[in-house]
Amino acid sequence: MAMFYAKEIGELHQVHTFQKALAGAESNVAVGLARLGFSVGWMSKVGADSLGTFILEELQKEGVDTEAVLRSNDGAKTGILLKSKVIDGDPDVTYYRKGSAASTLNASDFPSTYFQQAGHLHMTGIPPAVSSEMRAFSFHALKEMKEAGKTISFDPNLRLQLWEEEEDMIHTVNQMAAQVDWFFPGLAEGQRLTGCHEPEAIADVYLQKGVKLVVIKLGAEGAYFKSASGQGVVDGFHVSHVVDTVGAGDGFAVGVMSGLLDGLSYEKSVTRGNAIGALAVMSPGDHEGLPTREELQAFIKEAKRYQRRHDMKGDERYGKVSKYER
Repeated sequence: MAMFYAKEIGELHQVHTFQKALAGAESNVAVGLARLGFSVGWMSKVGADSLGTFILEELQKEGVDTEAVLRSNDGAKTGILLKSKVIDGDPDVTYYRKGSAASTLNASDFPSTYFQQAGHLHMTGIPPAVSSEMRAFSFHALKEMKEAGKTISFDPNLRLQLWEEEEDMIHTVNQMAAQVDWFFPGLAEGQRLTGCHEPEAIADVYLQKGVKLVVIKLGAEGAYFKSASGQGVVDGFHVSHVVDTVGAGDGFAVGVMSGLLDGLSYEKSVTRGNAIGALAVMSPGDHEGLPTREELQAFIKEAKRYQRRHDMKGDERYGKVSKYER
């Protein structure tokens, strides 16, 4: 997806100057993992237009394999979004995705061999919201990877404005989550999806469905994680200044995934997630702050950690979490 983000503060209808950039949760994650040295492929469909070419060139510059990306031959255009610039808080985002080239992606577009060649699949809850075709494709991809015995991670990335009914969103996202290995919701997302309040209770819902690891983002405080073998809270990193909050969750997913794929412990993997999430909010755009491996290591070593107001042991917000040992 192509993004046009405002260069001046104000409501979108008041802005006169925008900057073009690559956007989209899945492409952000692809770029982040590629910068850390992973071999990454990106699946999608773009329009046979200038924005489609722009997206492919931007991904290729980052070392992301775009061989499997399709170009629309029916006149469907590349999807776009507009993002406002704000002094603080989250920016306003307007999507133009209905009827886009990506919305026509379907299960027959990729052979089983493509999935079998991959070692891991990362998905979000955005594609099933865009169209019935993309929803079918999402479940097809999950099925292919599970049958191939590969790991799957899933960030719900709830976008209420893309869904017609909240009930449908909750049902569909929970259906997908039940089929993955690693699940990365934010606290508010987990509460909306399960009706539970505490992180531990939210995690338990998905662990009972067969998910192996649930990591719940807690904003500046860090993240809570739980698996069958233990749980813990990992402190976040101090953020000196917030430039753009969009993309922080994608950066978090990059960090956790990279750690798990590197064979690190859950705690160290979540530490990576917190670090990249912090770096992401200190940079403009969706992926400009995603680091190289060297930059990530330097930040973790030098940055200050966020100090929670309460010790995690006995903190009722986290289900009386104790020190985690894997």
